[in-house]
Amino acid sequence: MSSASSKPGPDPEVIAVACDHAGHSLKTVVIKLLRELKVPVTDLGCASPEESVHYPLYGKKVVDALLAKPRARGILICGTGLGMSIVANRFPGIRAALCHDIYTAILSRRHNDSNLLVLGGRIIGPDLGKEIVRTWLNTPFDGGRHQERLDLLEQLAREACPPADKA
Repeated sequence: MSSASSKPGPDPEVIAVACDHAGHSLKTVVIKLLRELKVPVTDLGCASPEESVHYPLYGKKVVDALLAKPRARGILICGTGLGMSIVANRFPGIRAALCHDIYTAILSRRHNDSNLLVLGGRIIGPDLGKEIVRTWLNTPFDGGRHQERLDLLEQLAREACPPADKA
């Protein structure tokens, strides 16, 4: 397991973080951890746990940040993590992984090269949340046969939604 003072191995350009009202408490913990680890972080909201917000809008903010910067990674947090996962994975190039334990955080990076970690603020506590984030940041992608599968995934996505002809 990684140490709390170590800098992430796969050096991301920036970590974009957002949540809905149900994920606000855990988002505060995660941002504090990222700053302690000296990881560049951008907080994209929401600003308060008191006001009910629409999670798709905050999920899209992080997706946009990742698509604009190839080496960026993101973290999204809502009550269960399910809604944010659904939003994020609708966009090509996004590999959002909902992780509620250390094992899935490791495999999401090693096998799937996840670029977006999703957490359930009502499912996991702050200490486990911090360990999941540390692990996800420090776990490299294995490549090889896993890269072949990611390439296939992108190919299938292109076939399902071919780009519109530019006339």
